[in-house]
Amino acid sequence: MRPFTLAAALAGTLTLALVAAPADRAEDQTPPPPPTLDGRGHPFQDALIERLAGEWRMTGQVRGRAAESTASGAWTLAHQWLRLEMKDVAQPPAYEAHVYIGYDNKSERYVAHWLDVFGGRFSETLGYGVREKDAVRFVFEYPDGPFHTTFTAQPDGTWSLLMRTKNDAGSWVTFAEYTLRRR
Repeated sequence: MRPFTLAAALAGTLTLALVAAPADRAEDQTPPPPPTLDGRGHPFQDALIERLAGEWRMTGQVRGRAAESTASGAWTLAHQWLRLEMKDVAQPPAYEAHVYIGYDNKSERYVAHWLDVFGGRFSETLGYGVREKDAVRFVFEYPDGPFHTTFTAQPDGTWSLLMRTKNDAGSWVTFAEYTLRRR
């Protein structure tokens, strides 16, 4: 076969394949199941964490100083994560964070990715959590020591957020405390 004839034949075959491809895909209208972390196709269902979804006003203190923020909790990524977006009310905000709360079925523990304005050095850490009644305490192992963040649902519908760290003497001290109320 001459080079020109071979090229024309290949081009015709390629064109036919490209034209036929959309029709083949159009026949299969069933989307693939969403990817999941648990490997079984189940969304993350947790009645306690579900209560964090919504709009919140956060009041409290950070390092002994009054602090106020807003927070918005919503399910994302095929209902595998509750994303809690927190923002200081100051203009411009001095602090912002996106916290992703999920669950690892294999290790049977909660996980949290805490991403904030302090960047990769502190935001890259994965926290692991355990549930104790109406609270989930996450343990983060930061470069300068352990940090505990506990979300506790209160009977009146509010939440408390307690953040503790170890001081230079090795004692646990409060870094921040907030009360979250629905907006």
